[in-house]
Amino acid sequence: MGAAVTTAPGHHDGEHADPAGSYLENTHSLFKTHKGVLGWVGTLDHKRIGVMYLVAVLTAFLLGGVLALLVRAELFTPGRTIMDAKTYNQIFTLHGVVMVFLVIIPSVPAALGNFVLPIMLGARDVAFPKLNLASFYIYVLGAVFAVYSMIKGSVDTGWTFYTPYSTTTNQAVIAMVLGAFTMGFSSILTGVNFLVTIHKMRAQGQSWGRLPLFIWGMYATAVMQILATPVLAITLLLLIAERTLDIGIFDPHKGGDPVLFQHFFWFYSHPAVYIMIVPGMAIVNELIATFSHRSIMGYKAVAMSSLALALLGFLVWGHHMFTSGQSEFANTIFSALTFLVAIPSGVKIFNWVATLYKSSVSMASPMLYAFAFIFQFTVGGLTGLFLATLATDIHLHDTYFVVAHFHYVMVGGTIFGFIGGVHYWWPKMTGKLYNETTAKVAFWLAFAGYNTTFLSQFVMGSRGMPRRYYDYLPEFQIFHQVSTIGAFVLALGLFIMAGMFLKSLRSGAKSPRNPWNSAGYEWQTATPPPLSNFVEPPVFARGPYDYHLASDEELASD
Repeated sequence: MGAAVTTAPGHHDGEHADPAGSYLENTHSLFKTHKGVLGWVGTLDHKRIGVMYLVAVLTAFLLGGVLALLVRAELFTPGRTIMDAKTYNQIFTLHGVVMVFLVIIPSVPAALGNFVLPIMLGARDVAFPKLNLASFYIYVLGAVFAVYSMIKGSVDTGWTFYTPYSTTTNQAVIAMVLGAFTMGFSSILTGVNFLVTIHKMRAQGQSWGRLPLFIWGMYATAVMQILATPVLAITLLLLIAERTLDIGIFDPHKGGDPVLFQHFFWFYSHPAVYIMIVPGMAIVNELIATFSHRSIMGYKAVAMSSLALALLGFLVWGHHMFTSGQSEFANTIFSALTFLVAIPSGVKIFNWVATLYKSSVSMASPMLYAFAFIFQFTVGGLTGLFLATLATDIHLHDTYFVVAHFHYVMVGGTIFGFIGGVHYWWPKMTGKLYNETTAKVAFWLAFAGYNTTFLSQFVMGSRGMPRRYYDYLPEFQIFHQVSTIGAFVLALGLFIMAGMFLKSLRSGAKSPRNPWNSAGYEWQTATPPPLSNFVEPPVFARGPYDYHLASDEELASD
């Protein structure tokens, strides 16, 4: 259906644009194209930068996944299986750092968002193309610091860098912390770029009420990136200062307060949870609308729920610290606020299910990941209520119940949403189709393996198995073995998926312009998009999900 977007001169502020020829000429003069490696490393094209982010994120995902498999392999039996306790601590610390800072946080905004957000807005690029390229290289620089710390001697503090251990241990903590600090700047710059682009570069006819829900998700994410990330930066600088200058900030032996570090860290890291999950939700909005061929029910409610999650994310950090000794009054307030988070999350789930009700759903591979997201995020959200309740959290705190809950939100939610987005926009990004049968086989292996891995962890966590432990009692062995087997099944599904995408690049069939028959704005231009995204400045005449205004012939057309 191509009727939702037309091409005509003009911008959303009513000013007249140049004719189409001048439009393309101006674009090419602004974004000079080069062939070969130089055309990539120096590009200002948001699409190429998005692809470079995608390659970097997937490479880090491979590293983080291998580290996770090593952890699970070690836990297959009590005592030593393949490594000693010190190496185990280093491996699971690196797994957490890589997956959180190198994969989950940048995956959707920096990779997929960079590619499709300007096209959805009808813009030629993001507001600050040079800043966009700089943010990518800052991300790479941070990754280099993290890799250097692994080579120099690794870190075993856990990905949270809790003090006073992280300020006293004789390991490469400063290099690792500098890596996280540097990558934070990349996150901030991406957020600034997206906010300005959304405010100032919308095409003619695209009011706030016509923004795709993916854009609303990116908008809420950008706000959190800009407001929360500087707190982490300051916290990590204080940690470095304590280690290098020998001053007492967090170390109680020097007059510091280790709980202060927890407050600073979680004031960032709980919004970071929503920096990770809201983009996954944003993708699911697009998948459900496309493959149910319906407008999302309750558009305004779903859009505003993203902003509500962004706001509430700044108010609930204390629920990570119920056992830290903070006052009972503070615990009660944080518990009550945490329950409020269920409201905007529930709004999204309810409206997605309402959209699917009595609709004609196409069970393409991206839609399978949307269904998996809804199921797994619901499990993660509901189990979060046990951790928000003071009485049950005391028993479940620092057990595998928390590990399972966290992974159901971050992996079962964000990563499955990210993978669904990669499947969905792969034809747009590459111009190639992949094998649907192989994609579905890979999905079912990944889905079965994932749930086998983490459902068993809920059980052993509720029975008292502590997280982060190298050894455990024999009564927990069966749960660890089931979890480990599930992890390798999950890995098998992901490797099959990777092979499928590589084969698609090499010998995949050419994709039509709109292989999914989507009404999304980004599908109304060529596949893959031209340098300027649209041949002429677009005008948005309808909402982003107006399937009901299209005829059957338009939906079936390419």
